[in-house]
Amino acid sequence: MTHPRWVVLSDGSCPTEDIYFLRSVGPWLQTRGAEVRRIDTSYWRLPILCTPWLVGEMRNAHVIVCRSLNTHWLSWLETNRGQMASIRYLIDDDIAAAALDPRLPEGYRRRMAHIAANVQPRLMAICDEIVACSEGLAQRYRESHPNVSVLTPSLIVAPSWRDAGADRQGMPLTVGFFGSRAHLADLETITPALVELHGSHASLTFEIMLGGHSPASLQSLDRVRTPKPMSWRAFQRYRQHQRVDVALTPMVDTPFNAGKSHIKFLDNAITGSVGVYSACSPYRNIVEHGVDGLLVENQPGAWKAAIQRLVERPSEARRMAGNAVRKAIELGDPVRAQTFWWQRR
Repeated sequence: MTHPRWVVLSDGSCPTEDIYFLRSVGPWLQTRGAEVRRIDTSYWRLPILCTPWLVGEMRNAHVIVCRSLNTHWLSWLETNRGQMASIRYLIDDDIAAAALDPRLPEGYRRRMAHIAANVQPRLMAICDEIVACSEGLAQRYRESHPNVSVLTPSLIVAPSWRDAGADRQGMPLTVGFFGSRAHLADLETITPALVELHGSHASLTFEIMLGGHSPASLQSLDRVRTPKPMSWRAFQRYRQHQRVDVALTPMVDTPFNAGKSHIKFLDNAITGSVGVYSACSPYRNIVEHGVDGLLVENQPGAWKAAIQRLVERPSEARRMAGNAVRKAIELGDPVRAQTFWWQRR
């Protein structure tokens, strides 16, 4: 083996693992002689089920933990810390802020409160470095750890945008929202605008990927699809074939949202859409208004005007979508992540 082994201890946070390491960097490391492993701690709940193989696998390994870990694995790491080359904690959310945000689902807040109180302090005590997805999040964790670095998200799927103006003439435009329930309250702030647009533009169709959790005022309308949220792997396949013209990324300026990365800018580019974003961090630092997306204040009237602008000026919308693809390719270049992890081998 040319280099020490890399081991991701996974609690099922597949998007985080893939975007920041496993798919963006893992194959590249393997071509350079490194071994890359993923241990599913949700399946192997007890480390003892993996012994004696686990002891050899973890010896002199660089270990990455994403978001959380169950207490059995935490205890094993604490006991065997000296055997490993390094432990890094990869985090893409302000867990403590999520636990206190009344806008989030109650069950989600309880899970985040458990992680914040019982998991994170132990992980931070044994990790060599915290790797945060944004500077805002890094500042939050620097209050608790002396070594915090920033790694922004990588593109793991190539954008497939093309200027399809000629063959899109007369076809209905699709407005899409592809967020989790953690952003339901953000969507609800602009729902009145979507209802009005639905009534005034018969050519518009909407896709809200929240299933039965979609706002009731949208579920009751025709031309509104509300598919159930998909697994990470299924969503990767789905979005490569789904055409979305306008992608909605509303974010109320809260402590929880302040720690977010610009991942949705990359996601929107993958679907070939032009994004409409709340004019707050992180998007006000990424989006050039009118060039590669639109920045909007969090009032329904402003969102209605922005979406209507894109509907009534399709050539401008296509131009912005093309510019967004070019910027996403630059922002999400996996070479940045590869360089980041290579320096830590």
